[in-house]
Amino acid sequence: MGKQRAKLSDQVRQAVNASGMTRYRICKTLGMGESTMSRFMTGTGGLSMENLDALADLLDMNITVGKPRPTKKGR
Repeated sequence: MGKQRAKLSDQVRQAVNASGMTRYRICKTLGMGESTMSRFMTGTGGLSMENLDALADLLDMNITVGKPRPTKKGR
């Protein structure tokens, strides 16, 4: 079995936790509601594309596209 990639949402959560910024500071900087961030961080809610873009900019995140996964024939 191949190496499983972390979901994008999990990677964003990890980046938030590793940022050294408090969630409160992130929310205030972005103008995002603290309840929105809390639901996202616990996995019970999502982020709008606007909030996701702003968060990615703040955390200096980039998406890297990897090689396509080979398809399994006969399944």
